Amino acid sequence: MSTNIVINVPATSANIGPGFDVMGLSLSLYLTVQARVESDKPSSPTNITLEYEGQNSSGLSLDPNSNLITRTALYVLACSGIKSFPHPTTVLVNNRIPLGRGLGSSGAAVVAGVLLANAVASLNLTQQRMLDYCLMIEHHPDNVAAALVGGFVASYLIDVDRSGNIPESEADEAEVLRREREQKAAAADETVKLPPDNIGHFLRLGCSPKIKAITIIPQFELATSKARAALPGSYKTQDVVFNLQRLAVLTTALGRETPDPWLIYRAMEDKVHQPYRMHLIPGLPEILATFNPDNTPGLLGICLSGAGPTILALAVSDFDEIAAKIRAVFDRQPNGGIATEYKVLDIVSEGASCVESSL
Repeated sequence: MSTNIVINVPATSANIGPGFDVMGLSLSLYLTVQARVESDKPSSPTNITLEYEGQNSSGLSLDPNSNLITRTALYVLACSGIKSFPHPTTVLVNNRIPLGRGLGSSGAAVVAGVLLANAVASLNLTQQRMLDYCLMIEHHPDNVAAALVGGFVASYLIDVDRSGNIPESEADEAEVLRREREQKAAAADETVKLPPDNIGHFLRLGCSPKIKAITIIPQFELATSKARAALPGSYKTQDVVFNLQRLAVLTTALGRETPDPWLIYRAMEDKVHQPYRMHLIPGLPEILATFNPDNTPGLLGICLSGAGPTILALAVSDFDEIAAKIRAVFDRQPNGGIATEYKVLDIVSEGASCVESSL
C-alpha cells in the first residue's frame, strides 16, 4: 500500500514597504511537493528519493541532507525521535516560485518541509507548532507566516537560541563549511534543538479582493544575505517613526472595500530598508520616484518585494500597462538593459495545504 501526499505552498511578498520583517502577502504562485510513501516496504537509511521538474530548479541539491525541503523535514522528524523518513518515499518538487528574487522561495521550501514531515510521520502538529519549526530555520516571520496561513499577515517572533543541529534557510559557503565542521566535532554527542513553544505570533489582516499584485521580476538573483548586509546597524529616530506611522495606516488601508490610492501609496513608503538597497537593483530609484496614482492609473502602491530584486506593485486595474511602464525602466538600464518578466497575481486567502490519499 502507498500513500500520495500533495503539498502546495504559496509564494509570498514580504515587507510591503514599511513593514520590514513584519508584513507579508501570500500570492497565487506555488511550490508543489508530491510525495509517494511506500508504507508496505521496510525502512532503510536511504529512504528518500528527490526529484525536480519544471523551471526554477537549477542548482538545487538532490541530496536529501542538503536540499532545504528535505533537510527541514529531517529536522522536524529528528525532533520527534525519528532519524529518517519512516518508509521509502519519493519526493517530486515542482517549484514555480523564482529563486532569489524576493518572492519567498526559501520560506516556501521551509514550510513545505515542515508539512512533509508532519504528513509522513503522522505527527499531528498544530498550525502554531508548525510555525515554531519554520521559525527555527527561517529567522524572520514575514514570509513563512504568510505562506503558512495565507492572506495579508502581520507577525512577530521572540528571541530564541538557535544553536545546535538546525538547518539554515540561507548561508554563504564559509558559513556552511563552519557548521559542517562543528557538526562533525559534535557527532559524538549529537543533539537536536527543539523549538520553544509559541516562537511566533501572527494576525491576519483585511485585504480588499479588488487588489492584485503585479510582480516585475528581473532576471538576476539577489541573495537575502547580501541584501541584509547592505542595511545599517542603527537608524535615525525620525526614520523609524516614519515607518511606524505608515505601517499603522497600511494595516487598515489595504482592507477597505474601496482602496484609497494615495493613502495606500504614501503608506507603502519606507526609510528602513529600500534606501540602502538602491545600489543592488539598477532602476529601483527611478521606479520608486516616478510612478504614482496620478500618472499611473490603477496603481495603489509600489515597493521592493522582500529583499528584491522583484518589484511589487499593488493595483486595482490597468495591470499590464503598469507592468509595461516599470519594465521599461529596467529595459533602458546601461549595458543593454535588464531582462524582466512579470506576473499579475491574486492575493490568496489560503496558505499552505496538504492533501493525502491512499493508492
